[in-house]
Amino acid sequence: MLTTKSLPFPLTGDQSFYEALGDWIGDVFYDILPEKGLELRDEQIFMAFQLEQAFKKKSILFAEAGVGTGKTLAYLLYSIPYARYTGKPAIIACSDETLIEQLVKKDGDLQKIEDLLGLSVDVRLAKSREQYLCLKKLDKATSKGDDEELDEVYEQIPDFVHGNGSMTSFYPYGDRKEFPNLNDDQWKQVNWDSLQDCLSCDVRHRCGQTLNREHYRAAGDIIICSHDFYMEHIWTKDARKREGQLPLLPEGSAVIFDEGHLLEFAAQKALTYRTSLSNLSLILEKLTSNDIREKTLYLIDRIVEQHDEWFAAISKHADYESGAERRAIARHDEVIVNSKKLKASIDQLLEELVFESELYVIDEYDLKIVEEYLELVLFSLKLLVDDDGAIIWLEESGDDETLVIMPRLVEEILREEVFSKKIPTIFSSATLSVKEDFSYLAKSLGIDDYDAFSVSSPFDYEENMDVTIHLTDEFEKGEKEALLLNSHQGGSLLLFNSREDQDLFRFGYSHELEGSSSLFFEGDEEISTLVEKFQHETSSIFASHHLWEGLDVPGLSLSQVIIDSLPFPPKDPVFEAKRKHSEDPVHQVDLPYMLLRLQQGIGRLIRTSSDKGSVHIFLGDEEQKWLDEITAILPVTPTIAK
Repeated sequence: MLTTKSLPFPLTGDQSFYEALGDWIGDVFYDILPEKGLELRDEQIFMAFQLEQAFKKKSILFAEAGVGTGKTLAYLLYSIPYARYTGKPAIIACSDETLIEQLVKKDGDLQKIEDLLGLSVDVRLAKSREQYLCLKKLDKATSKGDDEELDEVYEQIPDFVHGNGSMTSFYPYGDRKEFPNLNDDQWKQVNWDSLQDCLSCDVRHRCGQTLNREHYRAAGDIIICSHDFYMEHIWTKDARKREGQLPLLPEGSAVIFDEGHLLEFAAQKALTYRTSLSNLSLILEKLTSNDIREKTLYLIDRIVEQHDEWFAAISKHADYESGAERRAIARHDEVIVNSKKLKASIDQLLEELVFESELYVIDEYDLKIVEEYLELVLFSLKLLVDDDGAIIWLEESGDDETLVIMPRLVEEILREEVFSKKIPTIFSSATLSVKEDFSYLAKSLGIDDYDAFSVSSPFDYEENMDVTIHLTDEFEKGEKEALLLNSHQGGSLLLFNSREDQDLFRFGYSHELEGSSSLFFEGDEEISTLVEKFQHETSSIFASHHLWEGLDVPGLSLSQVIIDSLPFPPKDPVFEAKRKHSEDPVHQVDLPYMLLRLQQGIGRLIRTSSDKGSVHIFLGDEEQKWLDEITAILPVTPTIAK
C-alpha cells in the first residue's frame, strides 16, 4: 500500500486519486459526519457528486444550492485534498472582505472540518491592498496631530517597523481588522492607495502588506481572497512578471468563487483607470520640492491649471439628474478641447523629466511615482478623446472628484484570462440563476462551456418565514420601517439599495427609533467588527447597503429583514452600456439583476433549521408593476399590505 502522508486518506497502487477521493467523501458523508451527530442531506450528497465530476474534468461548474445545503463544507472537502495532491493551494475568492472573515470565524466551516475530521488545514487570508496600513500615509496623517484615534494606530505598530529587532522577528500586521474603531473616512487617510509606489518604498520590507503577502503565498491548502483581489491578480500578473515581481497570488490548483454571481463587478472594477481632481497637484508637489529647472516649474504650474480646467469641463457636462453615484460624461467639444491641451502639456513634461533625471536633481522614488501617474492620466485622456467604446464616468467624494474609465464589457478578457485555464472552477451561491436559467451569468462572464445544477434549501420556509409586501409611497415608507423596527423583539437587518438611501433613513427617521436597541450603520466602523457586534446583541438594528449577500447571522440576532426598495441596478454608465447593447434591457439586464439580489437579501433571514423570522419588502408606486415577478421567486406566499 502506498500512503500519501499529506492526504486525509490512503492511496493504493491500483487506485487513482479521484477514486480514493470519492471513497473518502462517501465515508465522510455516510459514516463520519452522521456519527458526529450531523444530519445527512440528499441535497449535499447530490452537490458532492457534481463537484467530484468538476474536479475530475477540470471544468467550470455553477453550483446553485440553497441556504442550509452545506455547499461551503462540500467544496472545502474537495479543495483540501486536491490542493495537497497537486501541491498548489486552492483559491477561494469571496465577494468581499466580510465573507472572508465569515469563512474563517470561530465555529465556521473551516473549523468544523478540522474538528470533525481531525485535520489541520493551512488556510491563509489574502486581502485587497486597500485593507492594509500604509506606513507613509500614517506618518503624514499623524504628523498633523489632530486625530487621537490615528495616533493610537501609530502606537500599535510593532517595534521592528521602527528598526528595532532583526528580520527574524518580523510578522504580519496592519490588517484593517486590527483597527476596528476607525470609520471608513479615517481608514482612507492611512491605508494603501493607488498613489503608493510600493516597489520603490524605502520601508517596503517592514510594511504590513508585504509581510502579509509573503505569509499567504506559503499556504499549503487554501488561500482566501476577495473577488476584487483575485481579479486584480489576473489583470496585473503579466506586468508584474515583466517588472521582476511575483504575481499577487501563486498559481492555484482550483478556484472557487463564493457568491459567484458578483464576479463580473469585481472584474469591471479591476480594469478601471482612475484619475482624481486632487491627485495630480499632490503628485506634482513631489517634483517642486526638488531642485528642478525654472522652465519645468512653469510647465508644472500650467499643467495644474489646465488639469483644473479639464475637470471643470468634465463636471460641467456630467449627468447630475439620474442621482447615480457614477455620473455619465458627455463628450462635449469643450471636454475634448481641454483634454487635447492637457495631453500636449503632459507629453512635454514627460520629455522634460527625462532631461531632469539625467541631472540627478530629482529623488528617484518621487520621479517614478510622478511618471507612472502621468502615464495613467495620458491613457485616460487618450480613451476620452478617441471614444473607442470605453465607459467613462465621474464620481464625487467629499470635495474631490474622480474620472473613471473602464472597458464596456469584460467577458472577452475573462474568457481568455480566467476561463480558458484547465483547472476546476466552481461558482457557488444560493442564487446563480433566474428560474434555473444560468445564461444571464454565463454570458456576462464570457463562459461558453459549463456544467450547472440547482438544489433548493432543505429548510421549511412555510413554517419558519413570513413575507409581507408593503405597497406604499416614499413619504410613508420611513415611518412604517421605524414602526416595524420598534415593535420587533429580535435583531433587524435593514437593507438599502445605495448609500444615499441609507443616509436618507439615517438622518430622516433614525431619531424615531427607541433607544433600547443598538443601531449600527455600515461605514461607521470596520465592517466585520460591526457584524460581530450585531451578532452578539439580540435586539440590535443593522442598516447596510452592501450586505445583501454574505451575512451569516443565525438565531434571534437576525430575525427580521426589511428591504427598503427593490435592488435594481443604478442608472449609471456601466449599466447603461449593458442596456444599450441588449435587445431587451429590462428583461435581460435590470430584472435578472434585481431578482438575484433580492433573493440574496431575503436569504439573510433563515440560516439554520431552527431560525424563524419575517421579511418586509417595500414597493413604491413605480415598483409595484413587478409584483408578480417578485412573488414568483419568494420561498413563501406573501401577505400584501397597503
